[in-house]
Amino acid sequence: LPDGDGLDDVQQITERWPDMRVIILSAQNTLNTAVRATEQGAFEYLPKPFDLNELTRAVSDGLATRRVSDTALAPGTGAGADDDNQITEDMPLVGRSAAMQEVYRTVARVLSNDLSILILGESGTGKELVAQAIHRLGHRRAHPFLAVNMAAIPRELIEAELFGYEKGAFTGATQRTAGKFEQTDGGTLFLDEIGDMPLEAQTRLLRVLQSGEVTTVGGSTPVKVNVRIIAATNKDLPALIAEHRFRQDLYYRLHVVPVDLPPLRARRDDVALLARHFLEQAAHEGLPRKTLDADAAQLLSLYSWPGNVRELQNLMQRMAVLIREDRISVEAVRANID
Repeated sequence: LPDGDGLDDVQQITERWPDMRVIILSAQNTLNTAVRATEQGAFEYLPKPFDLNELTRAVSDGLATRRVSDTALAPGTGAGADDDNQITEDMPLVGRSAAMQEVYRTVARVLSNDLSILILGESGTGKELVAQAIHRLGHRRAHPFLAVNMAAIPRELIEAELFGYEKGAFTGATQRTAGKFEQTDGGTLFLDEIGDMPLEAQTRLLRVLQSGEVTTVGGSTPVKVNVRIIAATNKDLPALIAEHRFRQDLYYRLHVVPVDLPPLRARRDDVALLARHFLEQAAHEGLPRKTLDADAAQLLSLYSWPGNVRELQNLMQRMAVLIREDRISVEAVRANID
């Protein structure tokens, strides 16, 4: 296509043939491509190389369903609609593996709606980065994004942190203080480690999700809030439900759209790409610029990465500082890997 790309033609096709479903096949298999395809109104996006059974399923689904134009972002209203929010390849999510392509497609499909999202994955896989990407590219991006780690807040303070409190509600409450729900009004609230939330706070959170109203600790007048909820956990919530440690009704409220983040050992094809990305990121942050030898990249891809993407990022930052040579060798990796 010497005069453009296929994504630019999707809008013209769907305007001329409103009932036509368009499936995009692209070798540019990044989050950018998935978002653009959805934004332009594509029915489905499949990265190359594609699985024939998956393509057959997509065609069957397209023939069986009526195209609904308002399920996708209207051109000019979604991500990249203004100069300050242009989608670039400098995205928080990096990877071209099949596992990450499924994540990209799910992210692209939820940008134009406010469905609750539950991000599942091991520690260090980048759950908060996914939440940030959904907010940054979605229609709430002009409003606040706040992240709250349930495991990092003392149990007795979680309700006050989330829902706010009135003056005199407890010792030390010298003035009315808005909670995270009020602070995030219009935006996105990311509840990390939701599996560590105490049952009493779960009950109160469920009421907020059902009513859209928050009542502060010590208060009696509810406050209307408009907040998108994205939750995340590395725990088995159904197992916690069976142990009566997590409310089943709250689980179903949060588990509307699940996003399963794969561990790094399940996406080995992405390791070298991520490593070079983190070296470039380190250079932009003022650390010495380094390149990665091909043999070193191969060794990195064979490692098990128990700490997942976070461990790889830490390793690249450490070697950017400690390795004197401009090029990171396989010997340097062996000497520094945990």
